[in-house]
Amino acid sequence: MKIATWNINGVRARIGNLTHWLRESEPDIVCLQEIKSVDEQFPRAEIEALGYNVETHGQKGFNGVALLSRLPFDEVKRGLPGDDEDEQARFIEGVFSTSGGALRVVSLYLPNGNPIDDPVKFPYKLSWMERLERWARERLELEEALVLAGDYNVIPEPVDAKNPQAWVNDALFQPQSRRAFRRLKNLGFTEAVRAVTDKPDIYTFWDYQGGAWQKNNGIRIDHLLLSPEAADMLGSASIEKHVRAWEKPSDHVPVAISLKLEAA
Repeated sequence: MKIATWNINGVRARIGNLTHWLRESEPDIVCLQEIKSVDEQFPRAEIEALGYNVETHGQKGFNGVALLSRLPFDEVKRGLPGDDEDEQARFIEGVFSTSGGALRVVSLYLPNGNPIDDPVKFPYKLSWMERLERWARERLELEEALVLAGDYNVIPEPVDAKNPQAWVNDALFQPQSRRAFRRLKNLGFTEAVRAVTDKPDIYTFWDYQGGAWQKNNGIRIDHLLLSPEAADMLGSASIEKHVRAWEKPSDHVPVAISLKLEAA
């Protein structure tokens, strides 16, 4: 089973790229972030025509997440628990039946947090990560295959940036952000890409400015974290970098894993 995550940076603007990629890559489950669309305007017909079930948690103009799946949804939940006043659409959870039991997949879009001296944005990022850690601790107690996939807006280590020094004042590379990411991982998750390679110069995001793509001046901020049950089934992990060279690309590219299981 192939599971992929992709910050699409506007689903309606890039629906052609999305449907082309779905046909080419043939993922079974897709986690989209930054769809920038309310649920009613999500281009579901084009995606359903390719055999996918669609669930969204949208928001006008920014944020928004979605799950696309060839498998039927057993359960869907929207929004990260822990703050009833948080109206930002950043979290959607789906449950599926597989040959190995329940599979739980989350598409998440972690707050950016910049600028770090803003009295709201960086604290919101850190509090969101604390809520995610609490939620994940509870879900791990279910001892199910769980995949936390999305744009984490965290550069975990210096090797995950072409030029780490350029990010020292950025929320994505602050010690507090990186510590929060490590705390989440240390609950028992495996970070899929780093489980299969320790190579440098592998990135998932290249800015539109300054020729970043042409210079491979990227960062790795899109991650798939696997519970022990999911990690035991990990077959491969890959970054589908070539998508960044397409016309009208997102500044992110898909990241995909294969798990050794099948639909029930």
